[in-house]
Amino acid sequence: MARYRGPREKIARRFGVALFGPSKALELRNFPPGQHGARNTRRKMSEYGVAMAEKQKLRFQYGVLEKQFRLYFAEAQRRQGVTGDNLLQLLEMRLDNVAYRMGFGNTRFASRQVVAHRHITVNGQVVNIASYQCKPGDVVAAKNSPRSQQLVGRFLEQTLGTPAPDWMTVDRDKLSGEINRIPVTEEINPIANIQLVIELYSR
Repeated sequence: MARYRGPREKIARRFGVALFGPSKALELRNFPPGQHGARNTRRKMSEYGVAMAEKQKLRFQYGVLEKQFRLYFAEAQRRQGVTGDNLLQLLEMRLDNVAYRMGFGNTRFASRQVVAHRHITVNGQVVNIASYQCKPGDVVAAKNSPRSQQLVGRFLEQTLGTPAPDWMTVDRDKLSGEINRIPVTEEINPIANIQLVIELYSR
């Protein structure tokens, strides 16, 4: 499973955003990493640099490598509709992200681990591919095993204060959730400027 394995706190500090979940390092050291990070303000970037930073933020947010991100963009362009909306929907409908939105993990990384370790089923079948594209009507649930249900149940307790988005229905007692529809951009509320990302790849 391809994923970013480098230091996460440095990435969060570089962009000034908690990309990988709550970050104590970002709270304590809210300045760029490096020897002179504390003394230097965030330097002014070119238009290309700003667009590149927005793309990197979106990529790191969903845990997608560059090659895979380009494939998502190509698919978003191929589909009918607004390319930016299509791209966000493709990323949002990944199984690891759907599991995260349902509360089956307290971070996207944790949700990806839950999926990869075969604790999640889609429509009754075990799926361990984080990039699996979910669709409306899919039922995502904890596998019918004590270990899987205990793990998902523990995460659901941790995420009790985070309500599930309107485009899905979660039954915490049954450790399952159903996708009602594809989310719209306003519901996704990305941390990156998606228009700059589209302009970057359209050059």
